[in-house]
Amino acid sequence: MANSSKKTAKPNFWKGVKAEFKKIIWPDKDQLVKQSVAVLVVSLVTGAIIAVLDFAIQYGVNFLTM
Repeated sequence: MANSSKKTAKPNFWKGVKAEFKKIIWPDKDQLVKQSVAVLVVSLVTGAIIAVLDFAIQYGVNFLTM
């Protein structure tokens, strides 16, 4: 009997997945472009900050070890 309950659980799972996918509100093109640009800008700014901190810390370590 345990096997029969597992077999009926899979179709219910996929029905649930399908139902959840119907609830998704996909962004329109303008929203997608704005959000993509925002992600790129934040990534570049974060990368620049990390690079500056890396160079500063490297310079400080080199200064202390000379």
